[in-house]
Amino acid sequence: MRRVLLIILLLIAASVLIGLAVVEHPGYVLIAYKNFRYESSLWAAVALIAVVCLAVYLLRLLLSLVFVSGGVVNPWSRRNRKRRVQLASEQGLLDLAEGRWARAVRHLQRAADGDQQPLIYYLGAARAANELGEYEQSDGFLEKALERQPHAELAIALAHAELQQARGQTEAALETLQVMRERHPHHRQVLKHLQQVHQQRGDWPAVIALLPDLRKDKVLGDAELSALEQQAWSARLASAASEGLNNGEIALQPLTQAWQHLSKSQRSEPQLVAVYAQQLHALGAPEEAEEVLRAAIARQYDSRLAELYGQVRGRDLAKQLQTAEGWLKANASDPLLLLCLGRLCLQNRLWGKAREYFESSLSFARSPQACAELARLLAQQGELERSNELFQESLGLLDQHLPSLPLPEAVSA
Repeated sequence: MRRVLLIILLLIAASVLIGLAVVEHPGYVLIAYKNFRYESSLWAAVALIAVVCLAVYLLRLLLSLVFVSGGVVNPWSRRNRKRRVQLASEQGLLDLAEGRWARAVRHLQRAADGDQQPLIYYLGAARAANELGEYEQSDGFLEKALERQPHAELAIALAHAELQQARGQTEAALETLQVMRERHPHHRQVLKHLQQVHQQRGDWPAVIALLPDLRKDKVLGDAELSALEQQAWSARLASAASEGLNNGEIALQPLTQAWQHLSKSQRSEPQLVAVYAQQLHALGAPEEAEEVLRAAIARQYDSRLAELYGQVRGRDLAKQLQTAEGWLKANASDPLLLLCLGRLCLQNRLWGKAREYFESSLSFARSPQACAELARLLAQQGELERSNELFQESLGLLDQHLPSLPLPEAVSA
């Protein structure tokens, strides 16, 4: 309120000053140009200039209002086109995120057709069409994206490979990615997608061949890369063992050759050693499996390898038992080693000692394998009641790893 009063007072003061100036001296203005002549007082000329400026301002305001209103009313105006594209893009991306595929295709196509940078909309429309099973339409959107933004070839190719992979077209996805790898040999996403496609196809030799590049370009973390490496080589060893069973004949050469292709550090990995020993045992070479396990455990003790050691039969059973008992000094509370020793005692026909080892294993951990081994031994020794109890316990422990499924009611005796 004070500000309004101050402005009014200033306007009144300015009017008074101007009035005094007009009364004191009207002034004189003469504008002459060729045949044109304009004469007036100074203040009349100032008033005329003010009126002309006000008229120009009002005319500009009127024209801007006319054009703006025309842009609002006219459906084909640039303003309305831009607004329609924005609404279509917002709705299309929302439909895509919420899984309304048909609506997403319609809105994103409209947004892509009206935007100067349509890549994200074409990729979204291609994905939505792919979810609808409209594979030709999906590929068509990607072709349009490439035509409009050819510099985004890599991004479009990666999206295409991902969609092909989702369709189960792994061969086509592989071709797409191989072309991109030739043009971008060290691109992380290209290498990662290649690894995924090879893994989906079960082409473990190809995964193994890709491992050096995955490590060099740091495509995966150390833990993830190590897990992939072990998975790939485990599958490769299993495949080599299968090759050794062709034509009904058993041959160790494919398996041993595959094992030799591993690096020295890989041949010390417990998981790979276990897979190699299991495949040797499956091919009818338990003595070789025993040697491999014994050497690996001597380098570094591992409970899983110790358990497996009790399942293979070496050349000298007494020496095998003696070797395993040597590990007991530093691992007296390992239930898997005690289970291994119990099984080795069975192979050596040391029934009492085997029973002690099985019971000792169960004192540290209640495992279904130890329960079953001890139950089987007690059944042969005539202790049927306790044997049945242990068999029931073994089944109960196994049930913990089974899915929860409905069962009939227990029948009363």
